[in-house]
Formats: sequence, C-alpha cells, structure tokens
Amino acid sequence: MAAVAQPDVSAWRPRIPGVVEVFHAHFTEYAYPMHVHDAWTLLIVDDGAVRYELDRHEHGTPNDTVTLLPPHVPHNGSPATPHGFRKRVLYLDASHLGDELIGPAVDGPDLRDPVLRLRVGQLHGALSRAGDELEAESRLALVGERLRDHLRRRAAGTHRPDPVLARSLRELLDEHIADGLALADAGRVLHAHPAHLVRAFSTAYGLPPHQYLTSRRVGRARRLLLDGRSPGEVAAATGFCDQAHLTRHFKRLVGVTPGRYRLSAR
Repeated sequence: MAAVAQPDVSAWRPRIPGVVEVFHAHFTEYAYPMHVHDAWTLLIVDDGAVRYELDRHEHGTPNDTVTLLPPHVPHNGSPATPHGFRKRVLYLDASHLGDELIGPAVDGPDLRDPVLRLRVGQLHGALSRAGDELEAESRLALVGERLRDHLRRRAAGTHRPDPVLARSLRELLDEHIADGLALADAGRVLHAHPAHLVRAFSTAYGLPPHQYLTSRRVGRARRLLLDGRSPGEVAAATGFCDQAHLTRHFKRLVGVTPGRYRLSAR
C-alpha cells in the first residue's frame, strides 16, 4: 500500500494591520469539510486546482484566478487534479472588506483579474520577508482597493438572505465560543423551540449550529497556536474538552494536527 503524502504547511501572523493569518499549504489528497471562518479568505492557487462549494453552489480555482470567500458563509474544498493543489491564503479582517460586501462575494467568489493575481502574489512575497512591513502594508492597500472595486460594481441589488432568527442565533454562538451554548438555553433567550432554531440556522447558513461553533473554535485555536500557546492550553481556551478533542476537529478542518500547525509557524 502506497504511503499517503503528508501535507506541507506554513502559517504565521504578520505584524500587518488587517491580516489575521498567512497560510501556505500543499495538499495532495486532503478535502476540507463544510466550515466557516470569521475572516475573509483571500486565496490563490499556484499549482493544481481546488473544487469547492460556497453557499451550495460549486466553484473552481484555476491558477489564473483570485478567490475571495466571505466570512460566516460555509464552504468546503478538495483537490480538482490528481496531484492535489498548492495554495497561498490570506485571512483578512473587516478593516479592508466590510460585511456589506458579503453578498457580492457569495455571488462571484472567483475573480479573473491578472493584475489582482499579480498583486496578491507580490503581497505574499512581502509578507514572507522580515523587514518589508511597509511594502506589505502598501501592497495590501492596493489589493484591498481592487477587491472593493470588484465587489462594489456588482453590489447593487444584491441581498443575501439572513433571516432574523438565524442571525440572532449566530450572534449568540459568537458570544459563547469558549463556554459553549446549549440549544435549550438559546431557545429561552430567543423564544424559539430548539428544533426550530436548528432548522432556521441550517436553512440560512448551510450547516447546523454545532458545526458552525466548532469552526469558530478551530479558527480561534489557529490564532492561539500561532501566538505560541501549547495545544493543551489552546484546547482549554477554545471550548474543547481536552487536547484529543481539539486535535480531532482541528485536523479535520485544517488538514494537520495542532502540534504540527504550531511547529509550522514562522
């Protein structure tokens, strides 16, 4: 039996305002399950291609595109070629892209723009070099401007369904990432039956509340691991019952164990 190739990953938190994380990875067989991020995902693929679903619609990432996945919207991902894919990802906070642009990004996440593709690659290069923080900030400003131009051109008339009850539950889950939230308690706060909450949330966001909460916990765990915290500490700080619980979900959503992810940090 042939050995399964281990993923090659590198992750770090640069000292650049607006950039939550930089993540470079080469996956050959790993497939991401449905999950969400609390940040914008700016993705370029250098080799191979990724096939993914966003808001229940299938997309692809040929290497001449820039893919922008908005926060809070479920997506997955798997290799679209036999040899997998090599990608570079930036996670950006709302200082460059606001929530009002989520709808346009859902409608068209793959941007065919050679200038933008070049600038994103140059930004990754600057972020990889110590001492080039000013260059990285400058390049990020130009990338953010071009992304906003793309999204605003198609923003007129765009409305992403976000029912009040589902949004209220999402906000409640966001307030209880570490300590968790029982459906019965959420039902009392929102004056809704737990089963109705699950149906409303799943219909609006494409995944059930528990998967959303796990994704948010893993996202927080990534940040803490890059801060140098141990997996055991991170498990306790992000609501997992122990390190093994963290490891199981982290590897499923990120592709590597928390320990290996922490060691990959620059």
